[in-house]
Amino acid sequence: MEMLKEKSLHLTVEKLVEELQKLDNYNHFYEDFQIIAASYDVTLEDFKNTLVAAVHQGSMETNLRNAIFYWLRNHDNNKQIVVREEVTQKESLDYLRKAQATWERRIQKSLESMCEEIGIPLSSQRPNADKDDISQKWNELSNYSTNLERLRPVYAPKDFLEVLFSLHNPNYRMFSEEMNWDFTYIPLKVKTLNELRYHYRDIAAADLLLGLTALTAVSSGPILQGEQDRIKLGENVLINGYAPVCQEFLKLGAPRSLRGQLWAQILGSNAKSSKQQYLELKERVINYDMLIDKLITKDVQLTACNDDQYFVFEDVLYQVMLCFTRDTEVLSVFNNSSSNPILTPLYGIPPGSAVYPPNGVVPFHGFTMYAAPLCYLFNDPIPLYFMFRGLYLRYWFRLHEISSHPQSILGLCILFERLLQRHETKLWTHLINHKIHPIRVVFKWLMRGFSGHLPPEQLLNLWDLVLAYDSLEVIPLLAVAILSFRKENLLQVDTISNIECVLADLSSLNVMSLLQLALKGPTKI
Repeated sequence: MEMLKEKSLHLTVEKLVEELQKLDNYNHFYEDFQIIAASYDVTLEDFKNTLVAAVHQGSMETNLRNAIFYWLRNHDNNKQIVVREEVTQKESLDYLRKAQATWERRIQKSLESMCEEIGIPLSSQRPNADKDDISQKWNELSNYSTNLERLRPVYAPKDFLEVLFSLHNPNYRMFSEEMNWDFTYIPLKVKTLNELRYHYRDIAAADLLLGLTALTAVSSGPILQGEQDRIKLGENVLINGYAPVCQEFLKLGAPRSLRGQLWAQILGSNAKSSKQQYLELKERVINYDMLIDKLITKDVQLTACNDDQYFVFEDVLYQVMLCFTRDTEVLSVFNNSSSNPILTPLYGIPPGSAVYPPNGVVPFHGFTMYAAPLCYLFNDPIPLYFMFRGLYLRYWFRLHEISSHPQSILGLCILFERLLQRHETKLWTHLINHKIHPIRVVFKWLMRGFSGHLPPEQLLNLWDLVLAYDSLEVIPLLAVAILSFRKENLLQVDTISNIECVLADLSSLNVMSLLQLALKGPTKI
């Protein structure tokens, strides 16, 4: 039995080492390990024991633990992929997989028709004069002239919602052609309110939850002292450098001064070792012009530039989003995603062999808002970029694909509907009686993770919880809590336009207070 255990452990270690070699920071990790092995602390006479002791003494052990932590997270992110008849399927439900493929073809046709209509290629090399111009204006890209008049977003959240409404489960018989009021015909398991309360139990039980007093004009002495204690504890957590401890610390909120560092540690986004990669992406932007660039520029202008909280970050958002379109490492997201990148013929490349855009992600209207709030965390575009990329690869990609994963936009919609129907029945019935689909009211909140709808500080408090609990389920929970909080006003109106007016301004809401109320109550949201 002992021999079997040793063999099993040995095979597990071999598999783990093989997987660690695929990580982005493996080369840096290996170089540090070589330095330790060549140090005076390691002797040839007792190589194994002295090497292990040297690893324990420095930061190598923490780095190794973090590497395993990141690998386990990525492995868990990929667990929905199943193997059937020796063919790897990224989506287990056939009708969802077909719907996603149809949606991707629709996006591709939209891009190609836009190129024909405007008369520009999907991608081309920039003329030298244009290269010099964009290089000189890199830090002021808002002054870089480009014609965007005839451009339109490829799709908007409302277009994607219509696609979700059109999903049809072949095992479910439709008894009526009338509109469906929920997604009950899609067999996805989501958490109940009791299960959410257990998952987020630390929020409900917290005596000091950073963010609860954000809207208080004058804070009392004990609260200020409590915040100072949290800052000191957070600094010690960062010195330790262990990602799971940072994640646990984040469950009670992050001090503003430490939030960026905590998030970077949890996601493993090491900007220092990736600076060269960012500069290479910048060069690709300078050397090649793409239709996607214009769509990104248009999106920044239509969203962040029209927002009082984000318009000052216009230039840095251009830099971050344009570099993102060239980042081929983003293609790794399709290992976890139910979607596939678009393959299209490009000039000088054989048909069907080029991914477009290079990162495989076609932006929708509002895509920029995944990055805009991060401008409050970083002054430098390089750590901002890698933080944005880390969040997208871990969470945001699920918000614009058709998938049965419980963290997908479809799963979040189902979670919202079931919570609202069961715990705010009067409001649910009111909406149904006036032919208002409940999900239409909040879908834009869900698909953008509330970015652009909540004030930045409140939004960052919400995203703290997304990272701390490694779950997007807090987003539909907050959506239900907001509707519950404004229920009396919502019951007084009977049209979708008036409901949107009631919910248009969320600036007075406190995210942590609403979530704590929702998670503490015995039955009601």
